[in-house]
Amino acid sequence: MGSIFYESRSLTVKQHYTIIFMAALFFGVLSVAAADIGLSIRYFDKRIYYVYGSSDPSGRIEPIYIQVTITNDSPSSFRFKLADERVFSMDFDVRTLTNRPVDPAPFLLRKRSQSQQVYFREVSIASGESFSFVENLRDYADLQQSGSFIVQARMYPELYRTAAAGSSVRPLESNRLSLSLRSPSLIGPDGIPLEMDVETNAVLVREKLPPDEVIKYLLSARQKSQWEKFFLYLDLEAMITRDGVRQRQWLTESEEGRRQMIARYREDLQRLVVDGDIASIPTEFQVERTNYNEMEGTVVVLEKFKIGPNITERKRYTYYVRRIYDIWTVVDYSVINLGTE
Repeated sequence: MGSIFYESRSLTVKQHYTIIFMAALFFGVLSVAAADIGLSIRYFDKRIYYVYGSSDPSGRIEPIYIQVTITNDSPSSFRFKLADERVFSMDFDVRTLTNRPVDPAPFLLRKRSQSQQVYFREVSIASGESFSFVENLRDYADLQQSGSFIVQARMYPELYRTAAAGSSVRPLESNRLSLSLRSPSLIGPDGIPLEMDVETNAVLVREKLPPDEVIKYLLSARQKSQWEKFFLYLDLEAMITRDGVRQRQWLTESEEGRRQMIARYREDLQRLVVDGDIASIPTEFQVERTNYNEMEGTVVVLEKFKIGPNITERKRYTYYVRRIYDIWTVVDYSVINLGTE
């Protein structure tokens, strides 16, 4: 059996104080540096989040994107390892309001259980700077139930595997976010999800509004970024078939294919990829003229858009409406630019 020998040396009082001072300084710097490295999270594109399942006509699971930001408020640079596969650098603790942890996502378990080389890069954040990236929360937590949750992130400067093996480097912990996950959208008789009111959580129902009130409702909803209300009086099928190419595609598609076209069109409108004029947010609007008969009509609206600190753009919109089963909906529109003021 081997022996361990300690070498003893006598130290002067001055040397004792020097060692104590240096040790205190060293550990003090470490604690200050750790305290001055911040980890914060926020929603990258805050929206209404649903538990998507087999009832979702698109068959997709919508991601929940979280923006992760590491901030260095210490006087020196902060260096850490960032894995190419972020699950080896990050973790998310998701709990119910009764403090019950949500199970890890299958994707996370699969990635961490594989025998593989973990590739990473060294990242250095200078004093006073920050570094951000975006992660999908669904890659970390198995969010299969509706309800309210609390989300907190952890970042491992020396990678998750090292931390799991007993590394002395503690993970950074973030602020907490509240997450509300709603039940899957209710499906209407036409196979399209029924819209829900964000404020009341009730199913939105079209009312028998006159054409000018329909347009006011649509524009007010857009000003408040209430997409579910914006789409309520918008005839998406009619809007899609305004375009000749899309109309020919629509005519050749199956019923399922048409539902997918509508779902894509809704997404493209929200991202301002198509028909950006109708999806733009007016700062002001005024209904100038309304004309309609038993089945069709037009509503002319003057809309203003703020495009600079002291610059306002003016446009005159003509909304074309159609009456079906006593409900007026928008089927087309046109725009005339009136310049700036």
